[in-house]
Amino acid sequence: MASIQDSLNALMAVEGAICAALVDSTSGMLMGGAGGGVDMELAAAGNTEVVRAKLKTMRMLNLNDQIDDILITLGKQYHIIRPVAANEGVFFYLVLDKSRSNLALARRKTMDVEKELKL
Repeated sequence: MASIQDSLNALMAVEGAICAALVDSTSGMLMGGAGGGVDMELAAAGNTEVVRAKLKTMRMLNLNDQIDDILITLGKQYHIIRPVAANEGVFFYLVLDKSRSNLALARRKTMDVEKELKL
C-alpha cells in the first residue's frame, strides 16, 4: 500500500510526466500534487467538473458502469484522469508531454498506482 506522496512520486517517474495530482472530486480540492508547469489547484477544480459531467451523462444514459479513466488529448500533452476505485470521489490526474511519453505504459502505470493507494 502506498501513501499519497509515494503514489505521486511513482506517477512522476513515468516517462514524459509533467505533473501529477490526487484530487477530492466532492470538493474539487487538491489532496496532493507533484511536478510543475500547471496550476494544480485550478486543474483540480476544472477536472472535477469533467468527472462530474461524465458521471452525470452516464446516469442520464442509464449506464450501469464505472469510469476506468478519462483521456484528454491535446496538441502537446496527454491528460489522464483515473478515479480511485477504493475511494469514491477521489481521482488521480496525470499530465504527460505527448512527444516524450508512451500513452499505453502511462495508463498502465496510473492503473497500478491507483490500486496501491492507501488513504
